[in-house]
Amino acid sequence: MEVNEIKNVRIEKLKALEAKGCSGYGHRFERSSKINDVLTNFEENKSVLLCGRILAHRKHGKVIFMDLLDQTAKIQLYIKQDIITAQRFEIVKDLDIGDIIGIKGELFKTHMGEQSVRVLNLEVLAKSLMTLPEKWHGLKDVEVRYRQRYVDLIANPQVRDLFIKRSRIISYIRKFLDDKDFLEVETPMLQPMAGGARGKPFKSHHNAYEMDVFLRIAPELYLKRLLVGGLERVYEINRNFRNEGISTRHNPEFTMLEVYQSYGDFQDMMRLTEDLISSLTKELYGTYKITYQGKEIDFTPPWERRSFAKIVKEKFDINPEDTAQTMLEKVKTKRGKAFNIDQLTRSAVMKIVEDLLEEDATVNPVFLTDYFTFLSPLAKAYPENPAIAQRFEFFIAGLEVGNAYSELNDPIEQRKRLIEDLNDDVETGQRNIDEDFISALEYGMPPAGGLGIGIDRLVMLLTDAPSIRDVILFPLLKPLPKSIPEKPTAISS
Repeated sequence: MEVNEIKNVRIEKLKALEAKGCSGYGHRFERSSKINDVLTNFEENKSVLLCGRILAHRKHGKVIFMDLLDQTAKIQLYIKQDIITAQRFEIVKDLDIGDIIGIKGELFKTHMGEQSVRVLNLEVLAKSLMTLPEKWHGLKDVEVRYRQRYVDLIANPQVRDLFIKRSRIISYIRKFLDDKDFLEVETPMLQPMAGGARGKPFKSHHNAYEMDVFLRIAPELYLKRLLVGGLERVYEINRNFRNEGISTRHNPEFTMLEVYQSYGDFQDMMRLTEDLISSLTKELYGTYKITYQGKEIDFTPPWERRSFAKIVKEKFDINPEDTAQTMLEKVKTKRGKAFNIDQLTRSAVMKIVEDLLEEDATVNPVFLTDYFTFLSPLAKAYPENPAIAQRFEFFIAGLEVGNAYSELNDPIEQRKRLIEDLNDDVETGQRNIDEDFISALEYGMPPAGGLGIGIDRLVMLLTDAPSIRDVILFPLLKPLPKSIPEKPTAISS
């Protein structure tokens, strides 16, 4: 049966319900417990009030069996005409898979030992006019799953579990930082200029102020202002937006954790990172070892440390003072391949180098330290070696997950670095020096360590998800042509 035909049949059933004095869209229903709690603490003959969605509907004469699903689990319902009354039984016959109901009943076990509910009364809470995906095949089309996440969550229990786990991960991070005396704060998502990172911003216009505004690409410069103001330990779990390409690792809207600690440095952030992620993994799975895409990752601390400057010297003979052309020639010589770079800058070449290093990355977590200073305009350099920044990035299973450094708090040096970075940045555009940030530094910012972690990528790793879209409830997608249907395969009702 076609989807539109099924919808029409269900509309007729809705009319039939209303003709019998039963609204298809009920009111508040207070349940006594969730289904998982009932199954875990099962007591025969105990009265329960449950609600959820019908997943199966089987009629045997004057008895109907249903499977009822809520967020936690599903349970079998036993509905007998002699118990529920003939009038109510007629209403039950008009129900379909996907309908949302509330029931009052008593717990019992069938002769096969299945935990069930003998239904004494039933209320219709929401009539479903659309069909759920076909029972045995589920919702398989990835594109439809992303576009209709609400159906994906109903049809695929593992998807529902993934997003519940994502929530647990974020809750754990908050508690971890709160327990270490960090203060959660909020900074603007709508900003007069895009700053704090390289990235193409989304641009809009504020009518009342008659000014252009940008969705933030990073909260860093605002969070550092708070260090100036005397808030010594702050963090934000924030939404960032970058008007750039899309891949299994990139989404234009993504979630970051940023942490700043006054009187600390990048070494403090390294210890914090190691402690946070290893303890989070242990909390979720009871072990430091998990599997990601068929490969075992061992989060047991301490994690490996490697020098980025040393690696690029050994692999490509690149030095931080080399020109962009020199760097590119060295990469070509070592890899024997040409690279298409429209705008030749040292940062553009080093982005290619970083991508090549990711291909050779280990599976277990690794800290890459000693990044070139020209790649790190907001980081302190080593006094004894100004070409190298006090910075690290960390990688897990070849995926860059986080970035941290000792924060540059010298306003004169910071202005100089930002000017150099703007001159080097020919890719993103629409960036300027944030003069108010420089003014804030002039009031004095304490030495500090700062850390950014990609929450979406971390969730990917901890839930064995191959794509960032799998861990974002509603990823941005290109609109479909109107002629292409978006309906899943239907169940006949």
